Amino acid sequence: MTDALKRLSEEGVAIWLDDLSRKRITSGNLAELIDQQHVVGVTTNPTIFQKAISGGDGYEQQLRDLAARKVTVDEAIRMITTADVRDAADILRPVFDATDGQDGRVSIEVDPRLAHHTEATVAEAKQLAWLVDRPNTLIKIPATKAGLPAIAEVIGRGISVNVTLIFSLERYRAVMDAYLTGLEKAKERGLDLSLIRSVASFFVSRVDTEIDKRLDALGTDEAKALRGKAAVANARLAYQAYEEVFSSDRWQALENAGARKQRPLWASTGVKDPAYQDTMYVTDLVAPNTVNTMPEATLEAAEDHGEITGDTITGTYEQARADLDAVEKLGISYDDVVQVLEDEGVEKFEASWIDLLKSTEAELKRLTPSEG
Repeated sequence: MTDALKRLSEEGVAIWLDDLSRKRITSGNLAELIDQQHVVGVTTNPTIFQKAISGGDGYEQQLRDLAARKVTVDEAIRMITTADVRDAADILRPVFDATDGQDGRVSIEVDPRLAHHTEATVAEAKQLAWLVDRPNTLIKIPATKAGLPAIAEVIGRGISVNVTLIFSLERYRAVMDAYLTGLEKAKERGLDLSLIRSVASFFVSRVDTEIDKRLDALGTDEAKALRGKAAVANARLAYQAYEEVFSSDRWQALENAGARKQRPLWASTGVKDPAYQDTMYVTDLVAPNTVNTMPEATLEAAEDHGEITGDTITGTYEQARADLDAVEKLGISYDDVVQVLEDEGVEKFEASWIDLLKSTEAELKRLTPSEG
């Protein structure tokens, strides 16, 4: 082992695991990853829970109890998922305490069917924060147009947020604006700003997947030369935007009142194309005060990678802009790509949630005790 993950951490990248299951919790696997592989946080999403609960390992007794109580399938899912998040938060609590609340965080997402409903998202976020009842929880809210005012309102109520499904630079700036608006609301309410934390989950690999598909359709040498460049370029320009916003006068006023920066979180960092190095979305996105949330396979690949170099983002903005401009010049619309990815992201999470509803409902019926 080269302890490349230790080096990554020293460069200012917080390593979070993009996965959670009851088996990870009860087997000691999560604790082991924290202890041995520098994992300091966990992210979940509807697809992760759908895979974990449908796999069934460790959930039978709780499902049996819920069936006996005749709870609705929606309530059952929330009881199961919040139990996992609560237990994971307890395992990560020492990290949370040691980092003054910066890390040791576990995310749980609002019902994806609410992605286009502002008031319902706010209500769900409040409910989830109450159900989990741990200070090191982050409530995940998608960065849809309806999600932006919800983010501001939830932050304004003192609830820490992981903003998810960010694909475009324009939407990322709107997310940072929503965070600052929320902090201003919290300040007006007299809340302690230092207790409010947020990350902005900027999705990476899916951008290459969509743009590469369009480049392949063109088939020219010029198009082929741009394969695998757009996602990293997009993320690097997002970091440039982060640096601009969090050096502004507006931010300075909030920081003086105790606020903490909203860190960029690189999400969707598992490589989808086997032609690419399996750690490219890790090694090419090293920068201070960022988070990289990885599936375990990427975590292991990064550990075995070898030397992790220093900051690979700052100073690359001009090249990143040139790469995205070159894609646009070939007739591939950036605005269309990011809108397609946002729409697909919401649809995929909603589909996973519906699958989870169906499989959980079937289990509840199977385990419901017969009358008499």
